Amino acid sequence: MQSGSLIKKKHSASIGNAYCAISKTSEYEMIFQKLTTAAAVTVLLLAGCRKNSASSAAHSNKVRVGYIGLTCEAPIYTAYEKGFFKEEGLEPELVKCNWATYKDALALGSYDITHHLVMYFLKPIEQGLDVRFLAGIHRGCLRVQAGVKTNIHTIQDLKGKRIGVPGMGTPPFVFANRVFGTHGIDAGKDITWKVFPAGELGLAIDKGEVDAVCNAEPIGSLLIAEGKVRNIADQIMDEPYNKEYCCEVIANGKWVDANPDTAARATRALLKGAKWVETNPRAAAVMAVEKKYLASTPELNTAALARLRYIPSVHMAEESVHTAGREMKVAKMLSPDTDTEALAKRAFMHLDGVTDEWIKTLEVEKVAGGQVSPDEDIRLIAELVQKDTGDSCCRRKMFDQPDQDAPNLADPDAPCFPKNMIAVQK
Repeated sequence: MQSGSLIKKKHSASIGNAYCAISKTSEYEMIFQKLTTAAAVTVLLLAGCRKNSASSAAHSNKVRVGYIGLTCEAPIYTAYEKGFFKEEGLEPELVKCNWATYKDALALGSYDITHHLVMYFLKPIEQGLDVRFLAGIHRGCLRVQAGVKTNIHTIQDLKGKRIGVPGMGTPPFVFANRVFGTHGIDAGKDITWKVFPAGELGLAIDKGEVDAVCNAEPIGSLLIAEGKVRNIADQIMDEPYNKEYCCEVIANGKWVDANPDTAARATRALLKGAKWVETNPRAAAVMAVEKKYLASTPELNTAALARLRYIPSVHMAEESVHTAGREMKVAKMLSPDTDTEALAKRAFMHLDGVTDEWIKTLEVEKVAGGQVSPDEDIRLIAELVQKDTGDSCCRRKMFDQPDQDAPNLADPDAPCFPKNMIAVQK
């Protein structure tokens, strides 16, 4: 998942700690232990989710929608700004959250519904987190890419190599682990992981600090356009990943059980938002920036949204949960004792009025000038590359994802690092 969002988070960690390699098996296992946490203290939640108002979802026509400020959250912004929630008879309240407490905040009721990553939530659900997937929003944007100057051409060629990620435990990291697991590679022992700001993954390739990188859109397309990398595993093009849903509507389990009709209406609003984004990616990208949902540029946001596929679905969304569960178990991201079919059935819930048949009848406006043709998409990315003359600080602020697990979270108040600064080996 990609974002130009600037989420202020003060940190006192040293630059050396922020740019370190994490390769020991014990450290690697700690990453997945962190993903099992299914509860957090109330103080953290109050700090992690800032409500736009003090009201709660006490009545069935009220719904609290969580968001972080990510590029791919465009359907949330669209459904709110275009009045899709109100069309469903709902009174929406947007709840701004941060990544660190996002899962726990949903489970403990700080907000009711959102859309988010399937692979990011499956482990907590396995551990008892009470949340439910309801429908598919968009297909994936994650990639594993090798430097063009390397002899890496297949997934097997990555065994024993150094791979750069925007953070341990981030969506690109989780996707790569899943890919490696299904190809017989032990990601904890056979891979050396190195953490970089997302905007400097290309620089790490240039300097020979890593052999490959894992990233999300639009970084992957930009690195391809710059001639720095080749795709090894791609959620956009490669099966089975290109048929799966990266992000799905997900809601608090107790809230859904108590308010199934409200949950169905909120889900329909988000699905309509997704179809609107698919039909009008440029218009959605511009609106998200102009309304200050995220700190990016209209051009960069358009390049990112144009590469995603916002095609709402229910059946394929359910299948995606099953597939992701099976492969995450193979990759040792789920317990060896977990029944993944039972897990998927527990994780996905069908709602009345939210069906593929209803989706087929869904119509949205086509905004003049709101589209991006394939040729224009390529030209737009090329133009972004040519215009990219800023220093590493500017790149960091534009590309860093707020989901990084390292202390180099995007912070507009943090000092800029020299362009030649690169990760140091511990």
